[in-house]
Formats: sequence, C-alpha cells, structure tokens
Amino acid sequence: MKKQLFYLFLFASSALNCQTNLLVTNTIADQVIKGTYDPLQFTSSNPVSDHQQIVQYIQNNVQADSLKAYILKLASFQNRNTGSDTLSSTTGIGAARRWAYTKFQEFSSLAENRLLPSYFQFNQTICSVNQHRNIVAVLPGTNADQHEVVIIEGHLDSRCESSCDILCQAEGIEDNASGSALVLELARVMSTLSYPNTIVFMLTTGEEQGLYGANAFSLYCQNNDIPVKAVFNNDVIGGVICGNTSSAPSCPGLNDIDSTQVRIFSYGGFNSPHKQLSRFVKLQYKEELLQHVSVPMLISLMTPEDRSGRSGDHVPFRQKNFTSCRFTSANEHGDASNGAGYTDRQHSSNDVLGVDTDLNGEIDSFFVDFNYLARNAVINGTAATIAAKGPKKPDFLIQTISGPGLIIYITDQTNYSTYRVGLRTLTNDWDTVYTISGIVDTIYPAQAANYFLSVASVDAAGMESLFSKEINIFDSQISIDELQAEDSEPFHLLQNKPNPFDEATIIGVYMKNPVKHKAAWISIEDLNGKEIERIPIDLSNEINEVQYVHGYGKSGSFTYSLYVDRQKIESKRMVFAN
Repeated sequence: MKKQLFYLFLFASSALNCQTNLLVTNTIADQVIKGTYDPLQFTSSNPVSDHQQIVQYIQNNVQADSLKAYILKLASFQNRNTGSDTLSSTTGIGAARRWAYTKFQEFSSLAENRLLPSYFQFNQTICSVNQHRNIVAVLPGTNADQHEVVIIEGHLDSRCESSCDILCQAEGIEDNASGSALVLELARVMSTLSYPNTIVFMLTTGEEQGLYGANAFSLYCQNNDIPVKAVFNNDVIGGVICGNTSSAPSCPGLNDIDSTQVRIFSYGGFNSPHKQLSRFVKLQYKEELLQHVSVPMLISLMTPEDRSGRSGDHVPFRQKNFTSCRFTSANEHGDASNGAGYTDRQHSSNDVLGVDTDLNGEIDSFFVDFNYLARNAVINGTAATIAAKGPKKPDFLIQTISGPGLIIYITDQTNYSTYRVGLRTLTNDWDTVYTISGIVDTIYPAQAANYFLSVASVDAAGMESLFSKEINIFDSQISIDELQAEDSEPFHLLQNKPNPFDEATIIGVYMKNPVKHKAAWISIEDLNGKEIERIPIDLSNEINEVQYVHGYGKSGSFTYSLYVDRQKIESKRMVFAN
C-alpha cells in the first residue's frame, strides 16, 4: 500500500508539471499582469484614494441578493465538472465559464472598461479533456513602477462522488458556487475603485481533480517573475450547517449552525509569510471594519494549511513561494469521503441550494446563508484593499534591554514616521500590536516564555503594509547567554503553539549554533509514557518546527520530548481541547 501511495504521489507531482501552453488570451490583461503597461490608460474619472471610504464602499455595496443570483445561475448549469460539456450553451463547464466571462464584461462596462476579462488557457489531460480555461478579470494598478499583484480566487468546477462524472447532477453550491459568487461580487464592486497594485479576480478549473487550474496560473506567475503580493482563496465559504462528517478541524456536530465565524487556513508556524497574511486579514477586520458592522464575525486563524487530508487552490501558490491563505466556512457539510454510509452533501449530487419544505415549488430552507457569504466577501475585500494600497514591508532588528524592554530598529523602508509591531506568544494570532514612532523606538511587553515579533510600515494615510519576517526573542526566563554557554545544552525545546490547541499544533526547537548530529525527532507520549507518534525534525535552523496533528473532537494532555541521536534532551507538556 505504501508503495502504491508513493507512486501515486510521483504521478500527481509529475502531472502538475505537465501543464503547457500557459496563455492569458487577452493580450492587454497579460501585459498588465506582467507590469508592462501604462497606468494612465486605465485611470478612473472619479478615483477614491481614502482607504476608509473604499472599505465603507465595499461594505455598503456587496449585496446578498447578487450573491444569491450568481449561485442560482451556477446551479443551472447542472454539472460544472472539469471534463464536462464545453459546447452546450446551457449545461457544463463551458457554458458556466462563458457566463462568468460575460459577467466580468458587464462589470467592466460599469467601471469605465477598466476591468479586463480574459481566459487563462492551459493544456493538460484532465478527465479526458486536453485543454482547460480559468476565467480571470484584471484590474490594473495605478502604480506600474512598483508593480505587485493581489489575487482573489475561487474554483468554478464542481463534482459528484466520482471526480470525473460528467453526467451527474453536480450543482456544487457550497463547494464551490459560494466561493465563485464571492469572487464575482468583489469584481463587480471593487472594479469601480482604484488601487496602486493590480488585482486579479480568478475562477479556476480542475480544483476537484488536483488543484490544476491554480497550479497552472501559479506556474505562469513563477515563469514570468510576476510579483504576487497575496493570494486569497475562497472555497466552501457560504454554508452554515454542520454535517454528520466534517474534515477536522471543523464543526461540533450534525445540524449545528454557525453564521458568525470564518476559518482562515495557511501554511507554517514561525516566520511564515502565510500565517502573517492570515493575521493581517484579521487585524484589518478588527481595525477597519468591525466598528461598522451590524453582525460581528469571529475570524479563527487555524494551525494547519488546510483541513485534515484536504487541500485547496492556495497551496500551489504557497509551493511556489507566493504568500497565500484560504477562507472556509466554520461549518462544512461533510468530509467528501463518499464511502459507504456517507450521507453528507459535499462532493455529492445533494450539494444543492436548499429544500422546499412546504412543497410549493419554491426553496424556502437554504443551506447557504447569503448574508453570511456577503460578510465573508467584505472581509476579503477589506484585506485585499489594504494589501493592494499599503506600503512596502520593512526590515528590522531588535535589542533587549532591562525592564523588560525591546528596542526596535527599522533597517529598511525608513521613509515612514510610524510602524506597527506585532507580538505573539502562545497562539497563532498576535497578543498585542504596538504602534511605534520613527526608526528607533522601545516597547515594553509583559513577561512571557518567548516572543515572536514582526513589523509593518504605516504610510501617511494610516495603512499598514503586510508584516515582515518574524524574529524570536527569549526573555529572562530563557536567557540567550545561558543557551550560548559552553556547558549548556545546545538544543532547547520550545512550548508548542498554540497551546491549548484545536486539531494541530506547532512544536519548535531552538538551536543558536549548528551542532553535528545524525538524527533528531519529537516523540509524542501519553501521560503513562507510551509513545503515540514519532515525528522526524530537521535541526538546521535557529528555529526548527514540525506540526503535530492529533485529530478533532478530543481533549486531554500529552507530553512531547526532543530526542537527538537517541538521547532525550528535554520534555514539555501540551494540552489539546476541542
């Protein structure tokens, strides 16, 4: 079985690299994405520069009724499988993508023709079809001299139990008409505005067979050295009802309703730009949007890159070193296992809009909450706005002083008078975000085991950049001098983060200087000392991390230990609770 899985992995990896003839069919859109264009050709006659006005405009103009209309239309195509009909005008992936292209054209006509619709075409055999198309709409940035691109995406294709069934009823409402509708609505609203960075609204294909459409576009970006600043992937983003099964970490049980929480998944732990992007999204919601909303939302920053055993279109971008994250509903109706006894809607013909409870021919009980989807769209639009308008990230150094105090030295991007310092300890989110003045300033955080700090520039309009790299600072409880002493242990096992944790946690090892060794691993043990899992760890960096996934719906305590060349170095305890 392991050998079969290994060869399957090699086949999948090879397939991802077989994508050829990557083509943006609209040559002007292609030039804009590559940064070879004149912004004056796309100037708005009524530009709005104030980011707070833009955020308010997005909030006021994203409409639940528009989202519902898009979803109803997408459902009407019956089957949007990647290999489905491309010739029919009413059914199949071809009709769906032509309709989406037409919608982008309509939005452009309402935005002084500044939005550039296009297909992104690539060749690859998927479900016996050799050529495929994403649908993109490009909003040119106003500053081509500092060209960067922000991508808002969702996959258009749908599926039933079999990944290449082109005849089943595959309306794919939650997965992923909801995400496609969100992208369309943001294209409609945001295309009337102006941003220094270029924004690409994209509906991908081939997601259900292996993230192929997203991989093809990320490969196009990589091949053309396109400076992708951030990728916001929206997948399974409108449903509010928990199924009997759900890919962990997810909802508490059958028919639980949650319309006020959204999960953001991203890769990595310490010094991960993807986790930094997730924190940035949450910060912008709290500071730019929360005070104006009638229904507050909980934004949950998840530890893993995606749900257990699952993946999404943000992953190919991350694999090519483009910063990305995924927005997903708090509740999912199923884990897509499709095995015997599977009764949930995801990846089935039952992924429909709702039911007619009074049998009058009208759906009156909806599985997707359109107001919830609208709120998620506004969260996306707000984060994308600040990302596309904000300044460049800074670089910085830190000096520890007594007090305790930390002196922040800005070493790059020194033309701003204000900076933000994000500090976190035991969670995925920042504990505190400080505002400092000038290129040298001091903060005085509370005592903690150790700190992770990063910095953002703030321009004259009050907009943050994305946050910089993270620096790990130990306080007096873990003295740097002690760790560097000749007679001290060269390895230090860090407290897992987050702790307590949801379904997965990050375990780190601090190593100031390289030490020769043959093998190292983290041993997860129950409180009786029985080993539950052994995870190899590469101790080649100052901070080295592995992810431990224990599964959802459990609670209790484990110990974890660092072993180097079969010698136990240190142990700590961690708590998990769902």
